[in-house]
Amino acid sequence: MAGLARLTTDVGAGRAALRPLQILLAVSDLLVIMWATFGAQVVRFGVDGRPDVAASADSFSISYTWFSLALVALWWLALRFHGAYEVHILGHGAAEYRLVTTASLQVFALVAMLAFALQVQVARGYILLALPAGIIGLWVSRRVWRTWLGHRRVQGDLSHDVLVVGDVATVRHLVDSFASVPEAGYRVIGVCTGSSADEVAEVPVLGTEREGARVAIELGVDVVACADAHALGTGGLRRLGWALEGSGIELVVSPGLTEIAGPRVLTRPVAGLPLLHVEAPTFSGPRLVLKSTIDWIGALLLMLLFSPLLLVVAVLVKLSDGGPVFFRQERVGLHGETFRMTKFRSMTVDAEQRLEDVRQRTAAEIDRGVLFKRQDDPRITSIGRFIRRYSIDELPQLFDVLAGKMSLVGPRPPLPSEVARYEGDVGRRLLVKPGMTGLWQINGRSDLTWEESVRFDLYYVENWSVAQDLIILWRTLHAVISKDGAY
Repeated sequence: MAGLARLTTDVGAGRAALRPLQILLAVSDLLVIMWATFGAQVVRFGVDGRPDVAASADSFSISYTWFSLALVALWWLALRFHGAYEVHILGHGAAEYRLVTTASLQVFALVAMLAFALQVQVARGYILLALPAGIIGLWVSRRVWRTWLGHRRVQGDLSHDVLVVGDVATVRHLVDSFASVPEAGYRVIGVCTGSSADEVAEVPVLGTEREGARVAIELGVDVVACADAHALGTGGLRRLGWALEGSGIELVVSPGLTEIAGPRVLTRPVAGLPLLHVEAPTFSGPRLVLKSTIDWIGALLLMLLFSPLLLVVAVLVKLSDGGPVFFRQERVGLHGETFRMTKFRSMTVDAEQRLEDVRQRTAAEIDRGVLFKRQDDPRITSIGRFIRRYSIDELPQLFDVLAGKMSLVGPRPPLPSEVARYEGDVGRRLLVKPGMTGLWQINGRSDLTWEESVRFDLYYVENWSVAQDLIILWRTLHAVISKDGAY
């Protein structure tokens, strides 16, 4: 209990420290909405154009200035009512962006219905400018604040103080999970478990599972995370929730469904029991058609966008040593079918012949399993090191996406020699097309262990969605330009 007394003076300020951020975020959203609505008004009508007639019907009229003011107020209030400023969604996950988008679309749907019911003529150009500008502006603003908050949380600030309750094994797993994503803002300051040890996963043990509510209230933590409801006994989780009533402490529960994304988990009450239904992963249907369409259109647009860069890099690779511009290698794609993947050549012409020699001289610092990758590989050319650093060497894979052999987002495309050594569930990576980028790209790139690479790929295969693909593509840009590049 000495540890509990020592911690009491340092805990409980996490959620309170986020209140200024909530205010700044609300002000930022308000400014973005005003920019979108009044900007749309100016672009559509000009500074002096139609200043007094914004929307009109036979019975009344209203200026666009007043209409914009009303839209700003309604839009901003909708964000608040949808919970866009709740502390538990800030800084991590897609819920923040989803709430902003949902609130914005509902506001404009309401405006359209009211305009139709009241026979009010609202300029379509005004709406078509304000809505996308507002949503994109809110996304960008949220991303800026999220980046700032993530940096602060990595440094140990502005995080929720968490007490984890459960048995030793599940507590350790949940503590490690929270520690792996400090940007999420869950800082574990203690655990309540049946262990007789002083620490679990380098976190002090402050009591047993049944003492969780008392310890949490004494500490004044922000969140109690229940890692295993079974450890609390029959009705224990319910009593834990009752004990925390009125304390302002949030209760979260880990259901133990690891590697399964939220959209696949549905809660359906049966005879008073909240049963979790886990939907099977899907690898066909309209979603796959949409994904394929986005792949083709996206690859075509990216090729047009990067065509000047592709030409410059092709010339530099050719001039570097006179060898071929492209490196083509057999890879394994969907359902185990092989294809020739195309990349800019970043190694010497005799790189394949020197592979075994380099492999024998390499001390494995990271467990890469069936993979081989060396940071200071002597076969890499000077131009090759640069284009690898920013993943420019992978841009020719856009041709493979257009050919239908790859996707913009998916598991890493493996070599046939790697696939031959797959064991257990690893082969499920081949149930979807390999991707130019994926969870492995935005969560460590070249520094992932073999186990981590497999875990990210399998998670993607089981839980892929078009929305997740768009998020991965957005985060890939940040991963590519970050200080820790690929090699």
